[in-house]
Amino acid sequence: KEAILDGVVDVIVAEINEALADDEARPVDDWASVLRSQILTARQVMLRHPWAPGVIEGRTDISPTLAFYYESVLRIMIEGGFTYDLAHHAMHTLGSRALGFNQELFQPDDMDQGEEDATEMMEQMAEQLPHLTGMMMEISHDDPESTLGWCDDQTEFEFGIDVILEGLERRRTNL
Repeated sequence: KEAILDGVVDVIVAEINEALADDEARPVDDWASVLRSQILTARQVMLRHPWAPGVIEGRTDISPTLAFYYESVLRIMIEGGFTYDLAHHAMHTLGSRALGFNQELFQPDDMDQGEEDATEMMEQMAEQLPHLTGMMMEISHDDPESTLGWCDDQTEFEFGIDVILEGLERRRTNL
């Protein structure tokens, strides 16, 4: 069973690598834009296979296909002026985002509860957890086509990537 799951991950990552094949020779004059584009390409593959992040999260070994993908991420950073040390820190910071998805900390059991039940739950929470309740009432994940999991939607994903890339650029220029 584990070998089958490893093979499934390889197929998904191979699809990402194939989508990026034309980018391999592209010069890295703006590392952040190139890396952002690569990550968003990986995300498009994940959106076509919304079950894939869960399978990838369960793997413990890095296959040659996955290593090839991470090599391309590192190539962008190193050619963009990163030291190997900063690139190492960046890889840890990017985490699963490098592959186009956020790891979810929480996965509610019943994401399809009715609006009435959700409203009742919010009212019960409001007194003891006013800020958490206020945030949850204000956020919206209305586009199921751009969402992988409970809170991993395209807007939040791109916000997170942009914050990380901006911070890495500050570190890179201060070397």
